[in-house]
Amino acid sequence: MLKIEDVDLTPNPQALKFVVNETLLKFEARNFTNKDEAIEDSLASGIFDIEGVKSVFYMENFITVEKDKETGWGNIQKPLISLLDNFEISSIPAEKDVPELNEKTSELVQKINEVLDVKVRPALAGDGGGLRLVSVSGKIVTIHYQGACGSCPSAINGTLRAIEGLLQRDVDPSIRVIAG
Repeated sequence: MLKIEDVDLTPNPQALKFVVNETLLKFEARNFTNKDEAIEDSLASGIFDIEGVKSVFYMENFITVEKDKETGWGNIQKPLISLLDNFEISSIPAEKDVPELNEKTSELVQKINEVLDVKVRPALAGDGGGLRLVSVSGKIVTIHYQGACGSCPSAINGTLRAIEGLLQRDVDPSIRVIAG
């Protein structure tokens, strides 16, 4: 039985981070922007059954729920607590194998992922979000924000520039970062 241990505000006014009492995923992060995407994920699908839910992101021991602007948090929190009280954690789909870096992964991509893993992803997770490295083409790095970061105005501008600055400082001064 899952219990909410804490509720954290995020920089996104339409998203809350719900910290739960058990580990949901050990190494994956799952991001769903609509019910159709979540059809094979029992946890996310159940959360999308709550009226007003716009997106669901979860990893480790937290779930970030983004709501539409018209719905109040009171209309979401009570049904979410009820869902989690009755949710069987073993019904969460198994995680895929941890992706391994191999000799085909470029040194640049490895360095970028190291900086993201150490300096960026933990900070975003603290705010109920995450990011996925979409591609590296030359010196253009494309990332995709997840969870609370997905539609947060500060992620789209300020955080993107901060990530670019870290990568320029720690990897290559000519790197440019775009959200995709």
